[in-house]
Amino acid sequence: MKKMSFFKKFMLFLNLIVAFCLFLACVVPYTSSASLAFISLTVPALVIINMLFFLYWLIGKKIYLLLSLSILVFGYFTLGSFIAFNGRSNNMADSENISLLSYNVLSFHNSDNDYEINTAPEIVDFIEDENPDVLLFQEFQSFYIKDDMLGNYPYVSKRESLEEVQGGKNLAVYSKYKIINNGTLEFPDTYNGGLFVDLLVKRDTLRVFNLHMESFGVRPYSIKYERSDRLFVRLRDSFAKQQKQALIVKQYINESPYKVIVAGDFNNTQFSKSYFDIKGDLNDSFLEGGHGYGETIKFWKFPFRIDMLLLDSSFEVLSHKNYNIDLSDHEPIMATFKLPSE
Repeated sequence: MKKMSFFKKFMLFLNLIVAFCLFLACVVPYTSSASLAFISLTVPALVIINMLFFLYWLIGKKIYLLLSLSILVFGYFTLGSFIAFNGRSNNMADSENISLLSYNVLSFHNSDNDYEINTAPEIVDFIEDENPDVLLFQEFQSFYIKDDMLGNYPYVSKRESLEEVQGGKNLAVYSKYKIINNGTLEFPDTYNGGLFVDLLVKRDTLRVFNLHMESFGVRPYSIKYERSDRLFVRLRDSFAKQQKQALIVKQYINESPYKVIVAGDFNNTQFSKSYFDIKGDLNDSFLEGGHGYGETIKFWKFPFRIDMLLLDSSFEVLSHKNYNIDLSDHEPIMATFKLPSE
């Protein structure tokens, strides 16, 4: 048997590391360890690297290809795909269709968080062009919405804090359907929160949750000035808070007397425990009707999908759209769906 070269031994060693990291990422949704949760953010990169190792060993006709192949298969069935391949897009006007748009508008400042810039007029123009039936805003500031804006939405529910630091609790729902009830979700020890409304949609009542989950509070321009140990502790604490918030949201979902829609800024990816806990049996509109990677925010030029739209499994998802309008640090998402026939 031919002796393995040093280079191939080194490649195998690296392969073992990335395969093990992907395995750990598969465990994250099923463990409450906040320290381990970091690795869930790297799943797309780990998948791509393992695919490259699989191809490398395949070309060399080496049995080591089974290492990455097995973990990729395990990851797919455990975590699902981070890319959607849906070809369908049914946005034809239909009185039975319902469209919902969710957008973190960064207090109507631009993606650079320039407080001298007011993006509300441009965002309202965008919304009027897309014309969704229901709007969910996170980091909302009603000061920038003038009386002549969003006039097509007669029903409004808002949650706003007068304290600037609590902007994460500022949420709003604008609807063409009548809002017959509303309430707030209180997250302990945080500046974030949730809002729910009950919408009268034709002969049905739907409960819609608008969430802004715990933020990591990390910005590319400031991270280089922070000590790594302090950064780790702060991020770990954010993961822990998200997990507690997810359990609160899950309880509200379970206690809802109506079918639910859960949307907003989750501040974490679809591979996190908080996402798995909230999603439960709900359908992710991106996975059901979207295509591509589904990016909603960039961090250090790396794309992430952290804004979600989850619907009751009985709803038929007709389409999911991701936008690239660059009016906030986030990008809006919209789903069009149909309620089940009676």
